[in-house]
Amino acid sequence: MEQFYIRHVEVLGFEKRFFPSQHYVYMLLVKWSDQSEKLIYRRYPEMHEFHKALKEMFPIEAGDIDAKDRIIPSLPAPKWLDNLKATETRQGTLAEYCTALINLPRKMSQCQLVRDFFEVRPEDETPPAPHPFKRNETYVLSKGRQRSNTSEITGPIMLDSYRVTADFNKSSKYELNLKAGDLVDIVEKCPNGWWFCNCEATRGWVPASYLEPLDGPDESEEQAPNYAGELYITTKAYKGAEEDELTLESGEIIDVIHKLLDGWWVVRKGRETGYYPSMFLHKIEGEKETEAEKSVVQRKTPPPRRSTIRNINSIHTNGRQKISQDTYRKNSRRYIKPRGNNSPQLRTRRSSTKSLLLEREAHRDNIPTLRPSGDDEQKKTPVIPPRPSAQLIMERCTENTRKKMSIRTPS
Repeated sequence: MEQFYIRHVEVLGFEKRFFPSQHYVYMLLVKWSDQSEKLIYRRYPEMHEFHKALKEMFPIEAGDIDAKDRIIPSLPAPKWLDNLKATETRQGTLAEYCTALINLPRKMSQCQLVRDFFEVRPEDETPPAPHPFKRNETYVLSKGRQRSNTSEITGPIMLDSYRVTADFNKSSKYELNLKAGDLVDIVEKCPNGWWFCNCEATRGWVPASYLEPLDGPDESEEQAPNYAGELYITTKAYKGAEEDELTLESGEIIDVIHKLLDGWWVVRKGRETGYYPSMFLHKIEGEKETEAEKSVVQRKTPPPRRSTIRNINSIHTNGRQKISQDTYRKNSRRYIKPRGNNSPQLRTRRSSTKSLLLEREAHRDNIPTLRPSGDDEQKKTPVIPPRPSAQLIMERCTENTRKKMSIRTPS
């Protein structure tokens, strides 16, 4: 069996922790020969103990026999008392040491001692419990600057804290079990309504509908309605379960007029408006897509709507008043005619987009699906993408090409 080795180690920054006592840990991004990337946390005294063990294993290369033979980089001994300034200054030294270490001869850089030290530990994936009164502080190296002993840092990075409004029971191993009143830190907010959170020593996905900000009932990041609308296409059929939800088939073109953080967007189809799961919508080509929508996490089921979470203790009931569907329809009237369903441009775009969607559906089995990073299955050879149909090719080619094809095609 082939043994993996380390290709690169990058110092991302450090973290100040207060439990069980105040200390600092460095964040190291380790890139392995199997193309995987792992984030690990190491204290500086651990790094120095590893350094001493490496010198004992290779005394010639450490210069213990003859100083001129030394090729192992040096690493200063830790101080008796670490502080923020010393930890920050030491980042450059540590980055240079890791670079020199990986560039050593294979018998050293790929030895078992090196692999074991940079291997992911359980505490790297599940950090220890935080201090009951103090939150960990994360300091990240500035990008675009040369990492030296005086590298500047940004930080600390403080994650947004939210309160859980009702009990939530997870349905997969990637989600979290939550109790009403729990406090969580938000790592990532996805537009499909599933947010990645930290809760004490566990991490996982949680529906945004179960969370509310601590400062007030309203979400400062929630966008105002855009009644002009943005063109999207439905990628999956959905039958409305509530009166204010729309029932749409796959491949329908609609206008998104209000993007809500719980993953249920208000869409307009003709003169009708209603809620629809954002995870079943895809922006039409030609429309600018945001970075958040590009990196959205794919899931099979939409999250619960915020309005369906019943909890009298939630402060959301005191927030801004919910907009009714009558108000959405009333404010949309002046935008319906300019972007009517009978415009030639929209008919052409709809025909082309539907053809592409049908082509993808016909070859769905050939499209590789995304798997979790921890999947142990062997990687399959990528399949050859399906060839577009002749009709789709003719729709996308230029008028000059169509004329040449008509001349060559026998009558």
